[in-house]
Amino acid sequence: MVYPSLRDWLFSVKTFAAAMLALYIGLAAELPRPYWAMATVYIVSNPFVGATRSKALYRALGTAIGASAAVLFVPPFVESPYLFSVVVALWTGTLLYLAISDRTARSYVFMLAGYTMPLIALPAVFNPTGIFDLAITRTEEILLGIVCASVVGSVVLPNRLAPVIIERTDGWFRDAMLYATETLSGRIAGASISACRQRLAATVNGLELLLSQLAYDHTRPDILTRAHALRGRMQLLLPIMSSLADPLIALLGSQRERPPGLEALLADVVKWFNTPLRAAHDGVRLDLAADALRQRVAALQPAPAELASWEGALLSNALWRLKQLIDVWQDCRALRHIIVQQDGEASSAWQPRFRHWRLGGTERYFDRGIMLFSTSSAVGAIILACVLWISSGWNDGAGAVTLAAVACCFFAALDDPAPQVFKFFTATAASVALAGLYLFVVLPHVHDFPMLVILFAGPFILVGTLIPRPQFNLATMLVAVNTATFISIQDAYDADFFVFLNSNLAGLAGLLYAFLWTRVTRPFGAELAAARLMRSSWADVVLSASTNPIEDQRNLAARMLDRLMQLIPRLAATDDHRHPSIESFRDLRIAFNALDLRRLRLKLGGETPAAIDGVLDGIRSHFETCVERRGRQPVPESLMSTIDAALARVTAQGLANVASGTPLSARQLRDALHALVGLRLSLFPATIASLAPPAAPKEEPAA
Repeated sequence: MVYPSLRDWLFSVKTFAAAMLALYIGLAAELPRPYWAMATVYIVSNPFVGATRSKALYRALGTAIGASAAVLFVPPFVESPYLFSVVVALWTGTLLYLAISDRTARSYVFMLAGYTMPLIALPAVFNPTGIFDLAITRTEEILLGIVCASVVGSVVLPNRLAPVIIERTDGWFRDAMLYATETLSGRIAGASISACRQRLAATVNGLELLLSQLAYDHTRPDILTRAHALRGRMQLLLPIMSSLADPLIALLGSQRERPPGLEALLADVVKWFNTPLRAAHDGVRLDLAADALRQRVAALQPAPAELASWEGALLSNALWRLKQLIDVWQDCRALRHIIVQQDGEASSAWQPRFRHWRLGGTERYFDRGIMLFSTSSAVGAIILACVLWISSGWNDGAGAVTLAAVACCFFAALDDPAPQVFKFFTATAASVALAGLYLFVVLPHVHDFPMLVILFAGPFILVGTLIPRPQFNLATMLVAVNTATFISIQDAYDADFFVFLNSNLAGLAGLLYAFLWTRVTRPFGAELAAARLMRSSWADVVLSASTNPIEDQRNLAARMLDRLMQLIPRLAATDDHRHPSIESFRDLRIAFNALDLRRLRLKLGGETPAAIDGVLDGIRSHFETCVERRGRQPVPESLMSTIDAALARVTAQGLANVASGTPLSARQLRDALHALVGLRLSLFPATIASLAPPAAPKEEPAA
C-alpha cells in the first residue's frame, strides 16, 4: 500500500480549512443551506492552483446559467409537469452535448449549467413562487465555496500545475525512448511495445485538458504556446515511428544484403535518443549531435540510379523518415528545455526543425453519432425518471431524479459509463451511512463551531488525502461532497430520522436507476467506439484518395491524427503483428501518402500522373468497400501491381531526367517514390520480406 505523501496531506488540510471557512461564513451570514458552500469547496478543489482557479471560474459561470434557466422555465411550465419534465431533460441534454463537444476545462461550464438547472428547478415545483429566492441563495452558497477554495488554494503554499505537466512529459520521454529503441531495432509488436504505444497516446490525450488549465497558473503566454507546440510534436512521433518501422523491417529483416552503414547509424540514433534529459548546457551539444546524424543520413542516400531497385527505394524511404524522426525528437527536447527553464529568450528564438505542409491544422475529431446517442440516453433517463416520480406522487422523488441526472451527465463521455455510475452509488451509500452517524450520534453533543471542526477534521482530512489519486478521486470526492450535503448543517440542530432516511433513500434510488438505465441503454463498451473510429478513418482515406476537393488538407490531417490518438488507448495490447493499432497506423499512413500523391501528381510530367491516378483509384475503391461492409477487407492483389507499375514509372522518369541532364522535378519525383513505397508497405505488409524489383514500365507500341 502506498501511503499519502506530504503533498496529499497538505492538499487535504488546505481543502478542509477552506471548507470550514465556507461553512462558518455561511452560518454567520444565515444562508439557508450553508452546507452547500462546504460541499462546493470539495467539488472545486484540486491539488494544483491553476486547475482550482479554472474549475472555480467555470463552476461559477455554469451555476449562474443553470440557476437563470431554472428561474426562466419553472413559472411557465410548473402547471404542466410532464411537459416540464421534457423541458428539463432537453435543457440538460443540450448542455451535456456542448460539454462533451469541448475537451478543455471550459466544458465544465456546460456540464454545470446542464445539471444545475434540474437541481434547482425540480425541488421548486412544490413552491414555484420561491424559485427566484432559491436560485439566488443556491448561487450565493456555491460562490461562497468557490471563493474560499480559490483563496485558500492560491494563498496557502500554492502548488503549481507546470511541474506536473513537466513530470508527465518526462514520463512520455522515457516511454518514447523505449519505443524508439525497439522500433529502430525492427521490433514493432509484442505486449510491452503495445502497452508502451498506448501509454504514449494516453499521455498526449491527457495533456490536452492540463494545458487548458495551465493558463490559470500564471504561466507566460509564450511558454503556454510552446507547451501546446510540444504536445503537437509528441503527437507526431508515433506516426513517424510507425512509418519508419516497415522499411527498416524490409531492409534489416530480410535475406538481402544490408545497406552498409545503416545499422551503425541506427545504433547512434538510438544512443542519441536515450541521452538523459538534462539542463541547458547540454542543448548545444545535442543540437550538434543531431546535425551530425542528419549529415550521415544525407551521406547514405542512394544515387538516382539506385532508386530503380527495391533496396534503393526502401533505403531512401527509411532515411527520409529517419531524418523526420530526428527533427521531431530535437524539437521535443528543445521545447521541453524552454518549458522547464522558463527561458523567454530561448522561447522567442526557437525555430522548429521539423516542417511539413500538413502542420498547422486545428480540427479535432468528434464522433457525433455516439455523442448524440449518449446525450439522448441522458434525456430519456431524465424523462422516464420524472414520469415515475410524478405518477408515484413521491414528494422526495425530486432527489432521485436530480441525482440520476447528475450521474448520467457525469459519465456521458465514457464508452462504458455503468461501472462509474455504480461507484457513484456505492460512494453515496457510504456517505449516507457516515452522515447518519454524524447527524444522530455525534452532532447532538456539539454545542459550538470549534467542536464541530474538531469532530469533522478526522474523517474529512483522511478522505481528502485520497482525492489527488486518480484511482480514488471519484469515490473519495463523492464521499466528502455527499457527506457534507447529507448532514445538512444548519445554525440550529434539527434532525428527523425518517425525513433523513426518506430523502437519502430517494437519492440512492435515483443512482440505482441511473446504473440500470446505463447498463441497458449503453452496453456496448469500447468495442463499438473503436469500430466506429476505424470506419471513420477509412472514410477519410477514401476522401484523401478521391478527386473530391478538400477544403483544408491540414485540418483533415489534424483530424485523422487526433482520431488515431483516441483509438489507440481503446485497443488492447497483443503480440499480433496484425494488431488493430498497427493497422490503424497504416491506415493513417495510407491517407497521408495519398494526400502527398494528390499534391504531387500535377507537378510531374509524362505518364506519371496517370499511373498515380490508378493507384489513388484503387485505394479509394478498396476503402469504400471496407466502409460499405463495415469491416476490414483483403486488399486486392491488383492494387499491388498498380503500385509497382507506378513505382516503375516514377523511377524511369527520374532516370530519364538524370540521363538528359535536366533534373526537372527531382525532389517531387523522390517524394512521389517515397509515398508509393509507403503505400506498398502499408497495404501489403505481409510481402515486406519478399519484395521483388519493380517491373520496368512497358513501352507503348509505335503508331
